[in-house]
Formats: sequence, structure tokens, C-alpha cells
Amino acid sequence: MGAIKDRLRADLTAAMKARDEFAKSTIRMALGAIQYAEVAGDEARQLSETEEVAVLTKEQRSRAESAQTYADAGRPELAEKEAAEAEFLASYLPQPLSEDELVVIVDRQVALAEAELGAKPTMKQMGAIVRAVNEQVVGRADGKTVAGLVRQRLG
Repeated sequence: MGAIKDRLRADLTAAMKARDEFAKSTIRMALGAIQYAEVAGDEARQLSETEEVAVLTKEQRSRAESAQTYADAGRPELAEKEAAEAEFLASYLPQPLSEDELVVIVDRQVALAEAELGAKPTMKQMGAIVRAVNEQVVGRADGKTVAGLVRQRLG
């Protein structure tokens, strides 16, 4: 069992003892998402910590997008609830990389691709570079941001 799932279960017990309904419901939602991912597919399996981070990242992003949608629709009470859930889930995710840290990783990967090819990488190699960077920054940077930085470096 992954460390995140263990931490969620321990925090669920603490939330139940403290009668914290918000934490209890949010943790149960997160555990449900992880358990759903575990049984999805041909046979049940334990998720790795990286896979757990991916599931929680997806749930956190979904809550943040829902909060924005509710805010745009004039439903501040629902937007506030979704934003609070997104913030709560973010506490279980690895610390996001700063822009500067991400630039260093992207530059290093572009340099590796350049050394491999013997020439400056082109947009044709962009997908491979983005994949390599995303493997290094799982859960710590948004894929869209990574792709934008790689595009900027190659363009």
C-alpha cells in the first residue's frame, strides 16, 4: 500500500475522532478515487505512490476547475466548498516546482536530447522531451506548463 493511502487512512481516523465533517468527507472522496483506480482494469492491484499522486492530482485539479466554474456561474458558496477541497487535497501532493526549478529540468532534458542527436532538437522531438520531463516531475508540475516550456526552448 502506498504511503499516501496510509496517510489518508490515518487522517480519516483522526477526522472521525475530531468530528471534522469536511475533512472526513474529503478524505473519503480521495480514498474512493484511489480504490476505484486500484480495481479499474482487468484485475485489482495496489497503486504505486506515483500512481496515487496522479489520482490525487486529477481529483485536486477537478475540484479547482469546478470551483472556477461555480464562481463564473455566480455560485460562490459551491465555489468556496470546491476550492477548499482542492486546497485540502493539495496538502497530500508533493510540493510543486517553482518556475525556475522547472526551467532547469527542461533545459537539462533539451541538452540531453541535443547530445543524443548531435544537433539541436526540433519540434519533432518535442513529445519525447515532454514525456521525459513529465516522468521526472510527476505531480509537481502541470503537463501543459511543461509542454509550453519545451516548446519555448525548441522554438
